[in-house]
Amino acid sequence: MRKLVVTALLAATLMPVAAQAQSYQELRHDRRDIREEQRDLRQAYRSGDPRDVREQRRDVRDARQEYREDLRDRDRNWGRDDWRGWRDRNPNTYARGSWNAPFGYTSFRPGLRIGAPYYGSRYIIADPYRYHLRRPGWGQQWVRHYNDVILVDTRRGYVVDVIRGFYR
Repeated sequence: MRKLVVTALLAATLMPVAAQAQSYQELRHDRRDIREEQRDLRQAYRSGDPRDVREQRRDVRDARQEYREDLRDRDRNWGRDDWRGWRDRNPNTYARGSWNAPFGYTSFRPGLRIGAPYYGSRYIIADPYRYHLRRPGWGQQWVRHYNDVILVDTRRGYVVDVIRGFYR
């Protein structure tokens, strides 16, 4: 019975690592497919057949699209789930400390527009990778708001994502 429990615990801890490794393999495979399709496109240009060129362009476009989708899925999944296990294994990194904002707590939700003082340079998380947060998009920043973490579109002031209770 003890071996069964130990095996189950090992499987539970290794499953996210295996899933992450699989996504990296998929991305590597997609990049190889893009290179192969581009090589085929160059050959089609050399042969001079317009029909072949058209087909190869379509193949390159499809390979790039698949790569972008896998990359988007990896970023979306990695940043949303991985931080929980990381926080459990590294509690000191997520310790709340004596951090307080000069304004009261507000429960934000995605789609809400917030004022610039909430995402000022003082509250921006400079290194989101340290906390295993997903990579912010262009013009976006992770911001700390009491125990919550908010992804803000800094160009317009809109809340993109909220993770409540991020810090302990």
